[in-house]
Amino acid sequence: MDVKKDSFKAWILAARPKTLTGAAVPVMIGLALAWSDASRSPLTSRFSLLPAVLCLLFAFIMQIDANFVNDLYDYLKGTDDRETRLGPERACAQGWVSVGHMKLAIALTTLTACLVGLPLVFYGGWQLVIVGVLCVVFCFLYTTYFSYAGLGDLLVLVFFGLVPVTMTYYVQTGTVTAEALVASLACGLVIDALLFINNFRDRDTDREAGKRTIVVRIGAEASLRSYLCLGLVACLMGVVFIFHGHWCAFVLPVIYLLLHVQTYREMRQIWLGKALNRCLGETARNIFVYGLTVSIGILATHLLT
Repeated sequence: MDVKKDSFKAWILAARPKTLTGAAVPVMIGLALAWSDASRSPLTSRFSLLPAVLCLLFAFIMQIDANFVNDLYDYLKGTDDRETRLGPERACAQGWVSVGHMKLAIALTTLTACLVGLPLVFYGGWQLVIVGVLCVVFCFLYTTYFSYAGLGDLLVLVFFGLVPVTMTYYVQTGTVTAEALVASLACGLVIDALLFINNFRDRDTDREAGKRTIVVRIGAEASLRSYLCLGLVACLMGVVFIFHGHWCAFVLPVIYLLLHVQTYREMRQIWLGKALNRCLGETARNIFVYGLTVSIGILATHLLT
């Protein structure tokens, strides 16, 4: 790929825009639940557009920040070798962005995320400062420690499920319900599928680099079954929506599940190599479909009742 060093195209590629679906989906679900519950209960009718936009922007910027950190650290660690890498090309490894400029970009995106997230304190209270600090800290720890220790999946569950869904809901309503909590965990499982396929593709190079991901630990066959189960369990957890009157949010994600199973079958056929990048793209699409169907299902049930 012909990319000029430190060009606009180089920075777009480094930001990995396709990964932003993983940042958007938890916020979408949290907002849909908050809007529905606030509309049904006059006591919690405090839904506001500005904090909704701020939550979405914070999620986007933190995702880009995490991508920059991952790009830089894996290059310095030697994990992203341009000769052996199977995944999409990375900016530092390809020489599209210099190390110095990437460090500066990380500092700027971290600062911007903090500035965007700070006004949320006026809606959710000072405790959101602690949440924001934890997001920043674990943004760095994910690549520098947890992913190499095989704990990346746990962080995905927490920071792409539990935290963004419940905190988005909390900012709008001032509380966290059992439905929002279960929905956040289901969302984390769905998004973790993206990490699973990424690690499944890179299992051999990760093993050589000393990166002890769950895929490396449990093996390829068990990893494939785990990938399938992530989507199945997430959809089964959606039964909580029925108990709270959002029955469409349980039914519509069947569309996601069919796509998820199809991608799983393709992974089993491909098994190795760069061809798995197609399944990676499909998984990102599936995640967005899940978020869209759940969100529409929540809103549709509310409008139909």
